[in-house]
Amino acid sequence: MSFLTRLGLTGPLDSPVTNYTPLFLGVQYLYAYGLLSSRPLKQWYGIDHNVSPREDLAKFGEAAIREGKITRRQLEMLKRNESAHANSVEGFSLFVAGLGIASIAGVSPRIINAAGLSYMFARLAYGAIYILVDHPKWSQLRGLTWWWGNFSCFYLLWEAQKIFWNGA
Repeated sequence: MSFLTRLGLTGPLDSPVTNYTPLFLGVQYLYAYGLLSSRPLKQWYGIDHNVSPREDLAKFGEAAIREGKITRRQLEMLKRNESAHANSVEGFSLFVAGLGIASIAGVSPRIINAAGLSYMFARLAYGAIYILVDHPKWSQLRGLTWWWGNFSCFYLLWEAQKIFWNGA
């Protein structure tokens, strides 16, 4: 059985589908809090200071450029990486609320899985665009992916609210 069939996104509509909320939450947590963390890149470039890592770029970024450890473009990329990480951590609570409330309300696992997968793709695109795109015009795509991810969560909240309103 394919992954999309297990999620209920393909295959017969009458087949039972598992709600994969715990998987989505775990994967997205690891992505937001771990994979998008700027610490590994700062360690790679030799400018990570564990005493106060949130201030590394402000305190040591310019010195790292002067010392030849990194280029200006790399410093700007590291700053965008920190911003992408912070935004993903901030947005995680909406994802948790959307999946959690939809699950409690009894929203169809097909809808939950589709929205969860949609959010995760949106956030992957968001992170990649934020970190890698430094052209002002193309960086506008980041806003589209941000709204795409948020819309996925709002859709889950809307579906849950419909059930609560109808008492079903």
